[in-house]
Amino acid sequence: MRRTLPEIYDAKLAEGALNPDPAQRAVLPILEDIRTKLEAAPEPRKRGFFSRKAAPVEGVRGLYFWGGVGRGKSMLMDMFFGATDVPKRRVHFHAFMQEIQGKLEDARRANTVDAMRPVAEEVAGSLRLLCFDEMQITDIADAMIVGRFFEALFERGVTIVTTSNRLPEDLYKNGLNRQLFLPFIALIRDKLQVYELASDTDYRQHRLSGEEVYFHPVGREARARMDALWDDLSGHDLTHKLELTVKGRNVVLPHFHAGVARASFWDLCAVALGPADYLAISEAVRVLLLDDIPLLSASNFNEAKRFVTLIDALYEAKVRLICSAADVPERLYVEGEGTFEFERTASRLREMQAADWAQEA
Repeated sequence: MRRTLPEIYDAKLAEGALNPDPAQRAVLPILEDIRTKLEAAPEPRKRGFFSRKAAPVEGVRGLYFWGGVGRGKSMLMDMFFGATDVPKRRVHFHAFMQEIQGKLEDARRANTVDAMRPVAEEVAGSLRLLCFDEMQITDIADAMIVGRFFEALFERGVTIVTTSNRLPEDLYKNGLNRQLFLPFIALIRDKLQVYELASDTDYRQHRLSGEEVYFHPVGREARARMDALWDDLSGHDLTHKLELTVKGRNVVLPHFHAGVARASFWDLCAVALGPADYLAISEAVRVLLLDDIPLLSASNFNEAKRFVTLIDALYEAKVRLICSAADVPERLYVEGEGTFEFERTASRLREMQAADWAQEA
């Protein structure tokens, strides 16, 4: 028997899996309406890219719901995605844009006149619903293509539901050539309902702190405890390393044993690695011991930005993270450009300390 999203939510409350939250409950009827319309709508007839005179396919209007970190947006997205019975995909927005950039590069190398068209057709060809977690745009390459790409998806009847930590108007804020990005904000407002999840509770912050996997400050004691964990997990194996090849580059983790890797902050964040490299790492390891995370500020902004990207990749892949750091997550980055974005990273570092995080690891 088909259960509505509010009914699924109530069942989780009864099981003790969730705490009641009026703000979360308020968004459920909106998601349920999208789900019902998607499942009732006939399969749209796909139009080819070369059928330029074909009328756009009318899709079900989606949702852009935003709010502070740890308010349960991803949990609600998972509930909606799991319950909706149409061809669908759920993906972290950052990983998706990396994938699209790669497909565009391949199309350009093949001398495709308009690389965007076949790439969007490939994505839209098998989907009715595309769910994104954590939409944020900080990279100019993404900013310059995202509007046209999303427009192509909407024209082909794809429904988009996405979470974000900020209003659409704050996406790519102060970015280079931002005036070229503004039509994308208008497109979001036109094609998606924008809704704020205004909960007062940060559920990630209330998860278990778990001193067993986060040691601070950096020093002799933290090093000894990290060494002890590495010895327990690897049998004191210091002879093997992991080398990954990503787009022709070698990415090296100095120590690796049976799915467990160990590296320092400087090994992974002080070298020229990018999102694709961190995604490859997160796919290759189940446990990562990360040593010596320093205090972050404008003076090491590039390293801090890489660290944020690394944590995002580990979080999405449910990699078990064990680390030593100069201070607690909330005090690692307290001044300079990027402090707003780091709030989400600090919250995720807290959540990843919980005893039940990534139990399969």
